[in-house]
Amino acid sequence: MSYTALISTTELASHLSDPYWVVVDCRFSLGDPERGGRDYLQQHIAGAVYAHLDRDLSSPVVPGKSGRHPLPEVEPLAQTFGRWGIGLGVQVVVYDDVGGAIAARLWWLLRWTGHVAVAVLDGGWLAWRNAGLPVVGNASEASTPKKFLPDMRPQLLASAADVLDAHSDHEIQVLDARSADRFKGENETLDVVPGRIPGAISAPYSENLGQDGLFLPELTLRGKFEKLLGGPSDHKAIFYCGSGVTAAHSLVALAHAGMEDGRLYAGSWSEWITDPSRPVATG
Repeated sequence: MSYTALISTTELASHLSDPYWVVVDCRFSLGDPERGGRDYLQQHIAGAVYAHLDRDLSSPVVPGKSGRHPLPEVEPLAQTFGRWGIGLGVQVVVYDDVGGAIAARLWWLLRWTGHVAVAVLDGGWLAWRNAGLPVVGNASEASTPKKFLPDMRPQLLASAADVLDAHSDHEIQVLDARSADRFKGENETLDVVPGRIPGAISAPYSENLGQDGLFLPELTLRGKFEKLLGGPSDHKAIFYCGSGVTAAHSLVALAHAGMEDGRLYAGSWSEWITDPSRPVATG
């Protein structure tokens, strides 16, 4: 059985010794980019390797052209996946300490490159620790390398042009996964231009989680997305956020709800605003 959206701490714990399972720690802080790595070295899930958002899961920023977390080039990304032990027949589990908001980026990258046996650990590091499950400290870890062969799924990716086209296509809905205040153009601290893409609707990724830090139940999320999209999954969705990272969280939620794949506008708001000809809405 493959896990392709979420996995519980109990289920992961039962597979920690399985050589065909790879666990990846994705903890990261925008305010302190090296904190996740330090936290990993101090303590992490037994057997987990570490993924750095900026170095492993993104390409360098191109000023005036790209967003804050451009997608990595496919060949180096495939080499990284292979180095982590990811290949044919391997189940991947990804986790962080912020409800899956960073881990979802790796979940999406693996699916984009054709590896669908990847799941986000529901509740992440906090749920694992609270359950008293095995951790390792003061060490980094490595997996047995494998050959990762990308099988690209371009249908999961949306470009800025696709988002512009959505204005005239009533079958497509653009959803903004940022907080409601940033959607309105208020309290913008990360990007130089506040606002949103015209026609987008607010759908904060944080609302995919319950107060316990776990993803909402499947039926609850399905009802939420059907309401946002005006119907079941025949209404195509494009998600964006500030830099294409946390928007993937909503795509995890969509998958957990049993709905068809949406698309990720990976450049997101921080790329959108690099072209002054692209429209901006506020309020």
